[in-house]
Amino acid sequence: MEKPLIRVAHSPDSDDAFMFYALAKDKIDTGKFRFDHVLSDIQTLNQEAMKGTYEVSAISFHAFPQVASRYALLPSGSSMGDKYGPMVIAREKYDPSVLRQKKVAIPGLMTTAFLALRLYEPNIDYVVMPFNEILPAVAEGKIDLGLIIHEGQLTYAQSGLHKIVDLGEWWFEKTGGLPLPLGGNVVRKDLGEENCRKISDILREAIQYSLDHRAEALEYALTFARGMDPKTADRFVGMYVNELTVDYGQRGRSALRRLFEEAVEKKLVPEMPSLQFVGD
Repeated sequence: MEKPLIRVAHSPDSDDAFMFYALAKDKIDTGKFRFDHVLSDIQTLNQEAMKGTYEVSAISFHAFPQVASRYALLPSGSSMGDKYGPMVIAREKYDPSVLRQKKVAIPGLMTTAFLALRLYEPNIDYVVMPFNEILPAVAEGKIDLGLIIHEGQLTYAQSGLHKIVDLGEWWFEKTGGLPLPLGGNVVRKDLGEENCRKISDILREAIQYSLDHRAEALEYALTFARGMDPKTADRFVGMYVNELTVDYGQRGRSALRRLFEEAVEKKLVPEMPSLQFVGD
């Protein structure tokens, strides 16, 4: 009898590739399940999660209230910016007040980067662009300001661009030292509570395997690094795959609760979602 298939949908980035190396290369025992990987950009993953397409998916936390009826939060697999995160960049050294005056290119309406930007400055004019087109558009003068995510946070200066605000730094100061929750993994509730727990354990083991076998996992992740040199890719992976990724812990849970409390207060999300994690 064939094992049940669990599709794990995530972005084609070096940090996600690093996280799921053990699953992709059959490095751990997956018990009664077999896993397949579906690679897509985060905006598409958010949209598919709203339809319940995949058994396990990476999502932006901004999208979680809209998928909470179908999906449960997994305690591992989060991406959190610990005093760093999405940032607004420009060709000029502007004061952050420029956000009220100039149009900002954003990587998607449901990205947590956009939610954090609106928490920082509610009154902004924006245009949606694919995340990988934002940095070049700013560098070429096609748009004044860009909200960048992924490896652009490490490489923007190579294009002669300037940081206007780092939303992870701002959040850390605002909250007294909490990380900025950006994305996480969710599992479809209709799989049943026991299966959700087993899948959660497997994913946690996979992430820990990569951290314990960093060199080989990083070598695999480099094939997804979109031209980053090994040193930069290593730094980027370290930013978003760490002990908070293995498990949110109380600090990560507090950060996620605070994010939604702030967003509800400012009417940026409709209501406080249940933040129950599988296995808690």
